[in-house]
Order: sequence, then structure tokens, then C-alpha cells
Amino acid sequence: MSGMSEEEPGPRVSPPGKEAGGWPAVASSLRHVVGRDGLARGGRALARLNQVGGFDCPSCAWPDPDGERSFAEFCENGAKAVASEAMKRTIGREFFARHSVADLLERSDEWHDKQGRLAEPMILREGASHYEPVGWDEAFAVLAEELKALDSPDEAAFYTSGRASNEAAFLYQMLARAFGTNNLPDCSNMCHESSGAALSAAIGVGKGTVSLDDFAAAEVILCVGQNPGTNHPRMLATLESAVERGARMVAINPLKEAGLIGFAHPQKPAGLLGRATPLASSYLQVRVNGDLALFRGVAKCLRDDPDFIARETTGYDEYRRLLAGTRWDDIERLSGVSRRAIEELAELLAAGGRRVITCWAMGLTQHRNAVATIREIVNVHLMLGAVGREGAGLCPVRGHSNVQGDRTVGIWEKMPEAFLAALDRQAGIRSPRGHGHDTVGSMVAMHDGSVKVFVALGGNFAQATPDSGFTAEALRRTRLTCQVSTKLNRSHLIHGRRALILPCLGRSEDDAGRLVSCENSMGVVQASRGRLQPAAAGLLSEPEIVARIGEAVVGDVGRIRWRWLAGDYDRIRDWIEAVVPGFDDYNRRVREPGGFYLPNAAKQRKWNTASGKAEFSAAPLDAFEVAEGRLILQTLRSHDQFNTTIYGPDDRYRGIGGGRRIVFLNPDDMRRRGVGPLEEVDLTSHWPDGERVARRFRAIPYDMPPGMAAAYFPEANVLVPAGSVALGSNTPTSKAIEISIAASGPVEDPKHGHPRSS
Repeated sequence: MSGMSEEEPGPRVSPPGKEAGGWPAVASSLRHVVGRDGLARGGRALARLNQVGGFDCPSCAWPDPDGERSFAEFCENGAKAVASEAMKRTIGREFFARHSVADLLERSDEWHDKQGRLAEPMILREGASHYEPVGWDEAFAVLAEELKALDSPDEAAFYTSGRASNEAAFLYQMLARAFGTNNLPDCSNMCHESSGAALSAAIGVGKGTVSLDDFAAAEVILCVGQNPGTNHPRMLATLESAVERGARMVAINPLKEAGLIGFAHPQKPAGLLGRATPLASSYLQVRVNGDLALFRGVAKCLRDDPDFIARETTGYDEYRRLLAGTRWDDIERLSGVSRRAIEELAELLAAGGRRVITCWAMGLTQHRNAVATIREIVNVHLMLGAVGREGAGLCPVRGHSNVQGDRTVGIWEKMPEAFLAALDRQAGIRSPRGHGHDTVGSMVAMHDGSVKVFVALGGNFAQATPDSGFTAEALRRTRLTCQVSTKLNRSHLIHGRRALILPCLGRSEDDAGRLVSCENSMGVVQASRGRLQPAAAGLLSEPEIVARIGEAVVGDVGRIRWRWLAGDYDRIRDWIEAVVPGFDDYNRRVREPGGFYLPNAAKQRKWNTASGKAEFSAAPLDAFEVAEGRLILQTLRSHDQFNTTIYGPDDRYRGIGGGRRIVFLNPDDMRRRGVGPLEEVDLTSHWPDGERVARRFRAIPYDMPPGMAAAYFPEANVLVPAGSVALGSNTPTSKAIEISIAASGPVEDPKHGHPRSS
């Protein structure tokens, strides 16, 4: 759904990189920061990024060191994120007077991001072609008018981005529940929902079980279905330290990725000179969605830890019978990895003294059988006794900076009764108990007219979601869309009958001296305090905006006094402490250098499962397979983007410059189809409800298994059917789409705001 005003030229292609980091990462960081923010403002931002007393990176959720921190505790993509947020250039009434919504739809996502920070509230009135300025009071009144006019609170959906702080997210979920709905879709529904579902069922906690200290003690680290060089580059320094200490790292990924092969640390002289530390000691190019079969094969080879299994687990006998009945022919066919390579991996795990960490990201979570696959990884760890042991454990690597914290403080459409009861006691309200809509459910509900008002606290829903045409139509069927945002994005342009843009402070900006807090991937809650002068006078913080909405929509109700809470964030944290276990003495501990760890029962081998033990699973062996002649497409990020924010047109580590409408293909698959390098092809996805087409993608040969394809999101999101979701988590299957390719036909009329795709 990425619009563009002119034909995209053919991309420049060079050999893919063999390592991440080095001087090119430094040069890229400086170019973005100085080019967008200027040396003074950009330098001040970077100096405080991820530092004690500074602000938390608005990019990925990789944790900061518990002890001493580097003078430059950030990565290239973190610098890009800060450069984008800290822009002093602003857009307001003059900008929107010059540009109609139709005009803005024709511009690219990269162009949108470069225009500057949103400076004032804007409204798109019914039938209007341009946004116009609106006062804060009127904006909140319009939103209140639409919400109060609904026949049921469940006709509204309240979406959350993982950028929101704990304080903003807690107020936001309380707003939705005080209004009367659990329709709280969030970005986690589209990324790590499968991890939470699998881990909660298996070990009783939906989070990882490791800390950075465990990486320092691990003997074997598996990186599965993830690309740290682009998506969480600070992880590379942790991996480098582990490998230099003697740990073995194994990459399990369909594509060869530079950040898994080697790392040239840009803060070390050798790294700046291009001397990289080799990372992966072996690289298993599993077929897309072959991970369940691969780990089933590993388990088939392992010797178990009988004492741990007898004392701590249940379900093992059934699982052993399943292993015995699984044929190696099926394992090799579905995984695309040889029996010998799987046996060697099992031997490595066994030799690792049971100090094994497995990391994964969306290469595992966005599949139909994602929950079963992650549970299979847990099975392997339970066989080894590699949970709740120093140097061992499970590590889902979260994407957005506070997506884990948002869930902890209540952003979920089906929070447990214990949370809702505690919230009701503290707030003096009666929260609804019925489960609400998640992200896919909200898309469908807007499309069928059962959700009529859509409110988003951050994010870019129109671009992040699957099935772009379906989602666009869903948003356009609503009465009102309201976006709390820092920058212009496509969700402002694909809108309801009326639309509001409510601009907010960025995380890097001074919020009247107040601090907020975030939770990283490893359960550490720490303070974040912006120091930069706000980009525009009159911007409100996210907690203030949520409180003003609450005041306008539900009023002061029960014990809730919205403005009083938002006037001092310590009060919000006191309420979080009263509602959420683990936040004892929140206001004091969050001000300690480095913050504090939330309790993790599974790390202590306390299993909050139905049986009171860690539970083996016994899912049937399967993998995503397609019809003869078709391919499995996965969507992925380029190096010049974070989620839906596009910083530039390059993907340096994969050797791509100046283009995003590309599809990576196995060279033999290209030859068999008569497709030459850089030839334009149309991609068609196949689903029972019909076909979806993305036109004019350049074919690029790449080192990947046969039968596979890969393309960037959001450009390829149009191909992901809304109905194709993971079992048990309802996460879109953006990593497993059945497609066919053909030479491009004539350019069609633009549709749904993304020319040249339908």
C-alpha cells in the first residue's frame, strides 16, 4: 500500500554483505542524524539515547546492559529512529492546505516521513479533500460525540503501538474498559502473539526466560527466524561477546543474512577498519516454515535430562511416542535440512552442557503453525533441562521498544480475571469481561460495520496490517478514525467518514521534566526521560492526550480523575503498582540506575500452568506446502526501515540500492520460470476467497532455498489474506503466503491509495 508519484527506477544490485556494522553503519547513522536534525540537536539526542537518566530508544526492545554502558549505547537503526523522531522541521496547517489527501496518498512512505513532525491537531471533515487545523477542545469533543453516539461500546476499537509508554498504555486500557469494551488490538497481535500463546501454555509465562547475563554464560546460542543485523542490531554486540568467549552460535534462517554471518563492531578500531568477528559457526538454511520439522528432528536425536523431566514436566511419555513414530524422510522433506546436519546440531546442543539459549522473532511467529513450532522449541529445551538454568533459556526477541510493557500493563483484548478485578478495585469501575477484538478481528469488524470508530495510540495500522485492500476498505467504512501520532503516515490518509490527527510529544522530547517507563525484551522496567525541546509549542504527551479523551468520553468516574492522574505520572505508576503484580515500590525502583527486573516465575522453575509443571506438547508434524509450480512468499524488512517507517530506499546488507518493489528468488527457480535478473514480475497470492495481486516487482536472485520468495512489507502486505492466521494466536501469516509469479502486464489504475498494486 505504498503510494508513489512516479515510476520507481530499477534498483542497484551488488553482492550481499558478509558482515553487519563497521564504518558504513557509523556513516549511515551520522548521515541520518545530521541530515534530519542538525549536528547540535542530533548530537544531544544520541548522547542521551539509552543512557541512565536519558530516554529509551523508540526502536527495538533489546535490553541495555545492567552495569556500565557505552558512551554510544545505540545502533544504526536506533540512530535512524531518533533522527526521524527528533526532527525540528514541522508540518501543520500550511502543509495540509497545500496537499490534499489524494495528493498525499500518491507520495511514498519515505516522503511522508521526511516532511517533519506533526505540529497541531488536524481534522478531516466529512466530504472534505484537505485536513484543516482544529483546537484540542474541539478535537476531543468530536471524538466524544462519535463514541457516545455508538449503540454499544463494542462498536469502538482502541489500537496501541508498542511505542507507547507504560503510563500511557495503562491509562489507555483503562479508558477502553471504563468506556465499556475490551476491543484493544495492538501491534503484538501481528508479531509475537504466537510466542505469548505458546510460552504461556508450556511454561506459564508469555515472556522470555533469559537475561543478558545468561548470554555471557551460554555455550550454544540458536538464532532462529530472525535477522538481528537489521531488526535489533544491538543484539550483535551481545552475540559477538558470547562468541569471543567461546560460545557456538547457530543460524537457522532461509535467507543468508549478513548480521548472522559476522559483525564488525563500529565502536572498536578493528570493526571500523572492517575486521569482523565471525558469528554463526553453522548456518542451516531451513525451508520457510520448516522449523517445526527441524526441531522435531533435533528432539529425536537428543538424550534427555531424566531428573529434570520427572521433577518439572508433564506430557513427556506422549511426546516420546510421537518422536518414535516420526519418519526421517518427512523431517528432511519438510525442513529442507539433511538428517546429518540435524544430528550435528543435536550433538552440539548435547555438548553444550545444557547451557543453550534459543532466540527467535517473526520468522517463526507469523505462520499457521507458529504456536506449535515455538512449543516444539520449548520441548527441546525441556528435554535438555535448559530452562531456569544459568546460561540457558528461551528468548523471543521483541520488535518495538515497549510492546512487551504494553501487554504487561493491560493492553490485551483478553486480560485475565485477576487483572480486571484488580483494575476494578483500584479504579472503582466494572470492566467488561467478554473478550474483545484483536487486530485481525478489528479489521474484519470494521469491514462488516460492527466497529464504527477506530482510535489508534501510535502506529500505522493501514500499513502494518495484512490484506491492504481489505484493511483500507475497512477503515473507510468507519464513521471516524483518530490517530495519535508524531509523524505523517498512510493511516491518516486512509480514513473514516471523519478523521482526526492528534500530534504528541516524542520520547526524546522534554515532557515538563516528567519521566515515563518501558519494559524491554528481558523484563527490565526502566525510566525514560526526554530532554530535547519539543518540536512545536502546544504538543501534548500521550498520557495527557489519553486523559483528555477519557475526560471527554467517560468523564471522571469511580475513583478515576483523568487530569489528576495525568498531571503527575507518579500517580499513574502508583495505580499500576496497585493493579499489576511485580511493580512493588514502582516509583522508587524505576528511578534506580538501570531500573528493575519484573518477576519471572519460569526462570525460577515455578510453572504457572494448568498442571503446575512445564508441559510438553505433541503437535502433528507439518509444514506449509503449496501447489505445484507455486512459491512460498515471506515478507521482511529492508535495512532502511523500522516496522512501517521507511527511512530510505536501500537494503545495504542484501546488496540492494534505490528500490523497494523487489522480490528475492532462488536462482534456479528464476531459470525454470524464464525470469531474468531485474525483470519485472507480478506476484499473485492464492487463497480460497480469491487472488490478490502486487504488480511490477523486480526479480533479484538470492541465496535461499528453492521454492521460496521474499519481498518487503508493507509493499507486499496486499498479498497476505486477512483470513490466513496462526492457529491459537490469530497472527497474520505474513511469512507463509502461496504465490505465483508471471511477467508484468500493463499498469492498471491506482486502487486503495497504492498505485501499481491491487
